[in-house]
Amino acid sequence: MRQVLLNLDDAWPVSPLPGAEPVFDVLDLREWGPKLRYHGTRAEVDAFYAAVRDRLTPFVLYGSGDFHYLAGVLLRHIESPVTVVSFDNHPDWDIRPPHWACGGWANRALEMPSVRRVSVWGCGNFEFDFPSRLFANHKALRSGKLEVHAWAERQKPAVQRRFNCMTRESWRERFEAFADSVAGQNVYVTVDLDCLRAEEAITNWENGLFTAADIAWALGRLYEKSHLIAGDLCGPYSPPIYARRFQKFAGNWDHPKLPASDPSASRHVNLAALATVWPALIGAPTASKNPIA
Repeated sequence: MRQVLLNLDDAWPVSPLPGAEPVFDVLDLREWGPKLRYHGTRAEVDAFYAAVRDRLTPFVLYGSGDFHYLAGVLLRHIESPVTVVSFDNHPDWDIRPPHWACGGWANRALEMPSVRRVSVWGCGNFEFDFPSRLFANHKALRSGKLEVHAWAERQKPAVQRRFNCMTRESWRERFEAFADSVAGQNVYVTVDLDCLRAEEAITNWENGLFTAADIAWALGRLYEKSHLIAGDLCGPYSPPIYARRFQKFAGNWDHPKLPASDPSASRHVNLAALATVWPALIGAPTASKNPIA
């Protein structure tokens, strides 16, 4: 199966393991990285999609979670009705501008006629607190087109009740029920590595509570019940480089203040997570080697 790596920021290495056949078609898109980091203008996003659409494959790997809103762009090449499943520490439901930004891409997906609903799993950040939750897409939440499954362990009791949060003990049972609800349907999965606990992923954002094995298990359940036809994975750490002054200001203001990350150590940790999650995402047998190194 052909797969493509959109190299926007050198977050992933691009050479295959010694003695291994190349797994990814690598597109050198580093000239786009600073323009698209954290958010992009509508014109730039449209131009980017025009540049890559004919080279996309069903499953796409790309860089930092700062580019996660590109999942909403990649969905453009899915024409059949689809349910979008997102594993993310953030709900990405913000209705405020800019139109294309990593904090609000779920709304871009919901605007597509092919998208039945968006289901987000593993949220654990402040966006469920008041007043941040005021900026959620409440219309989509009420209609059921957008659903979020947040960690109770990360939320206040009132938030736990309001959003019917899941726990580490209960989430698999809930996900089994969800998998049953999409039985026989087409599913698109997007994975942001910040959904993983800090020991298993080093990212530009706060970490969640999933393990890589958890995500692999959930993907296996989707393959058993539904038609997982395409997907993407992003989220490894890369140094933030921006093209525009306001883009840099907004990105620096929104990002958490995390300790400096050693690029070599980050790559080692994130490749280990990729080796578990990626084969599960593409429906391949469990791999004994990293897909890239």
